[in-house]
Amino acid sequence: MDSITQAALGAAIGEATLGKHIGNKGAVLGAIVATIPDLDVALYLFYDKFEMLSIHRGFSHSVVFSIIGAVSIAYVLQRMKWTKMVSYQKLWIFTWLALFTHMLLDTFTAYGTQLFLPFSDARIGFDSVNVVDPVYTIPLLIGLICSLFVFKNKTSRRVYNYIGIAVSTFYLLGTLGVKSYVKEHFKTELAEQNISYNSLLTMPVGVANINWYGVAKTNEGLYMHKYSILHYNQLPFEYFPTNDYLLEGVNPELVDRMKWFAKGFYTVVKNEDEILFYNLQVDMRGIVRNGDTKAPTVGYFKIISLSEGDFRFSSGMHTKE
Repeated sequence: MDSITQAALGAAIGEATLGKHIGNKGAVLGAIVATIPDLDVALYLFYDKFEMLSIHRGFSHSVVFSIIGAVSIAYVLQRMKWTKMVSYQKLWIFTWLALFTHMLLDTFTAYGTQLFLPFSDARIGFDSVNVVDPVYTIPLLIGLICSLFVFKNKTSRRVYNYIGIAVSTFYLLGTLGVKSYVKEHFKTELAEQNISYNSLLTMPVGVANINWYGVAKTNEGLYMHKYSILHYNQLPFEYFPTNDYLLEGVNPELVDRMKWFAKGFYTVVKNEDEILFYNLQVDMRGIVRNGDTKAPTVGYFKIISLSEGDFRFSSGMHTKE
């Protein structure tokens, strides 16, 4: 999820585990430690966009990293002035929780994480919450503010932080229930419209788990449309052919990695000497219409042919009308 949410969750964990020992400094340390996995974005300075498909939310978001990171960071913290009086065991638990909950939270988003690296590069994602969702973040922040500032001198200060964590967690788990309901809805619609499919993707758009897209994959293409849980309007599914043949002649490693990143939910179009690859698994911002043409979502990867067998990988974005 976004950096503010990850820092807020880390701060809440720091307050819950270290607040009794070092006061508000526990929340500060929690916010810092919880953002460490996302420092992998600094690698954009050294790797191109194609390589970063595998690197971002890669090893730094794995269970192995959370364990190794907790061992190393707890060792450093035990030698700092703020935390030297706290036992190593408690510091390790705090650090591991701050790191692991970061990774776990990201698995609820569409982007997912490679939790099991280096043993498996499978991208684990529940696709049940948007990358930015204030409904999850705000209770965390309110609980933190009450604990750290409003009731900081009360013996019950940590209760408000616990309440914030509980409310946010309840909402997050509730999104799985909403997703299950939405998936059944799309299955019913597909059956009513006599659409056969191999697999079904459901993805939230916007905040609060209200609006969703359903994407049904067939051998030749994708059927998709938007659905709101607040009002029911049965809409026809819009069809987008996969056009796999357009990827013939493109570097097989590049094609394989893009399909891996999309988990099979993609479409391809040709635009002069450019090939546009739409990843519905990660980028789901709604169908875009420009005149007589339409695209399944706003963002796309761009493969530009430079010469025979030589390609440049880039990305782009449509402007919504």
